[in-house]
Amino acid sequence: MGRMRSTKKSSDRTKTSSARAPSLTAMQGNLDRIDRQLLKLANERARVSVQIGKLHQAAGQPSFVLGQEEEAIARVVGLNKGPLSQRTIRAVFRELLSGSRSLLRELRVAFLGPLYSYSHLAAIHRFGQGVELTPVGSIAAVFEEVNRDHSDFGLVPIENSTDGRVADTLDMFTRLPVRICGEIELEIHHALLGKCTRAEIKEVYSRPQALSQCRNWLAKHLPATRTIEVTSTSTAAQLANEKPGAAAIASLQAGIHYGLNVLAEQIEDNPGNATRFAVIGDHSSPRTGRDKTAMMFQVEHRPGSLADAINVFKRNRLNLTWIESFPIPGSKRAYLFFVEMEGHETDAPVRRAFAALQPKTLRLEILGSFAADRTNGGERTAEM
Repeated sequence: MGRMRSTKKSSDRTKTSSARAPSLTAMQGNLDRIDRQLLKLANERARVSVQIGKLHQAAGQPSFVLGQEEEAIARVVGLNKGPLSQRTIRAVFRELLSGSRSLLRELRVAFLGPLYSYSHLAAIHRFGQGVELTPVGSIAAVFEEVNRDHSDFGLVPIENSTDGRVADTLDMFTRLPVRICGEIELEIHHALLGKCTRAEIKEVYSRPQALSQCRNWLAKHLPATRTIEVTSTSTAAQLANEKPGAAAIASLQAGIHYGLNVLAEQIEDNPGNATRFAVIGDHSSPRTGRDKTAMMFQVEHRPGSLADAINVFKRNRLNLTWIESFPIPGSKRAYLFFVEMEGHETDAPVRRAFAALQPKTLRLEILGSFAADRTNGGERTAEM
């Protein structure tokens, strides 16, 4: 009898629990209600954002400031408690801000194309899709677009963790007076894409940098295959789509766009392979408190001249985060030096360093101040 009573009580509890559990219809209704609230709040935020932008315009200030927008996204991401990932929250708010910005003014952003190149994906990651993204054929063309005011911003690769500096970008900084106003640092994951099997591959197409970043993998897995350099990873994907026996090293997104099969993923030799992009425009970004400043200078060709210049940063307690030497075109054994330091160009230590460098250099220019990229390493999953 005791067992029967126990079974009956268990059955009663199950019935009670089932009665209390929300039905599928009720849960779907709850989702619909939440969606309506989200929609209302998203549009309300967009209206307030437009009002703030118009007030800035009325005061003669830019309606859109690159660093401030990134700060807003970073604040929201910092508040996230889950279960949605930081990357998901960042993507949602990036598009919300991008769409709100376009209500006030549609920005035009030039990048090294074609579509679905890594530069294109980095531009989407930073600006969202509420902008006019304009692919151009070279890094020089990105600079020209900005310098001639044909585009509000440009996006160019500046350095890669495997291959180092991007020479074409540094060369253009020596030629045109554009400013760095932002940075994006993203992990670069390469995929082998094609319509044939790996055994049928005769040629692999990609940009020189991508081929270099996968050279050990290619030597091990496709030793008899010929590698051919092209102007972009997207062009490589297009060729892989058109030519029998051809494969491409490009992003997964490029593979989807051109209808290619993924023959191998993450074939880069360095698992931490990352590219840093510079956002270029006609102004520096306002101070945020976690900024960097980039400079370019030339010193006399004599013993100790470079050491004297570098010592200026030490005396002003400025931490250098990047330094590159670059041969001056047309000059023999003459170099420009690119340096980047923590701090904004309006900060007293940076101003003192600039003043102290002037008598020690033949050429000295501030390339811009900008907020340091706050994206965590685990989130840098877009692909140059």
